[in-house]
Amino acid sequence: MLRNVTRPIMLMIAAALIAPLAGCATGKNKADTKYVARDVDTLYNAAKERLAQRQYKLAAALFDEVERQHPYSVWARRAQLMSAFSYYLAREYPDSIQSAQRFISIHPGNRDAPYALYLIAISHYEQIQDVTRDQKVTQEALDSMNELIRRYPESRYAADARVKVDLILDHLAGKEMEIGRFYQRRADWLAAVIRFRIVVEKYDGTTHVPEALMRLTESYLALGVPAEAERAAAVLGHNYPGSKWYEHAYGLIRKKVPTA
Repeated sequence: MLRNVTRPIMLMIAAALIAPLAGCATGKNKADTKYVARDVDTLYNAAKERLAQRQYKLAAALFDEVERQHPYSVWARRAQLMSAFSYYLAREYPDSIQSAQRFISIHPGNRDAPYALYLIAISHYEQIQDVTRDQKVTQEALDSMNELIRRYPESRYAADARVKVDLILDHLAGKEMEIGRFYQRRADWLAAVIRFRIVVEKYDGTTHVPEALMRLTESYLALGVPAEAERAAAVLGHNYPGSKWYEHAYGLIRKKVPTA
């Protein structure tokens, strides 16, 4: 799975959102989340206390209660976002995404909307599986990160999103390489070519391109298309002249294409 130093960043960002209400009781014995009418001060501070104690799911439930019992208070909006954040810390990613999406739908112009969108994107990102697994969530992470960059390019979250987009693209390219190598092992050379060309054309800035070009050289030679093999090797030599992949591709051309 893809990982980065994310949670400390998220904790620092959220710190400004969990300030206590002025003159409020903490209500240590009032953490039960079944419906009991309570004032907004007691509820919000009980949620904040549970968050500080790392009881993230209970904190999320209490933040939800703030909105449910006091939907028109000034603290309801903040509680919505803190609920999403608490679910994220609990690794309850679907609930975090749902809460953050709800916040954005109700408060699209709010100054914390970029943070809510970042919560959605990072929740998808942290669910990415290795390249042997289905990559649907990887694509969702990419779409969410790109939406964040597009809508809030100058926000503090966009820079981190750009870094993660590069990592996600490399991961998706790795998936194509995995499939392409599988087809090679089965001697299904045409199917392999299709996958390696996707890497070269769609994920051209990733670390997998040199190997993809070498694999294209192999596959084209196996298909009996030496001109395409030479072309792939030439691109590899032009862009990655010192790589081990070029040395291997060049050796194949010298061995299997007599006029090379």
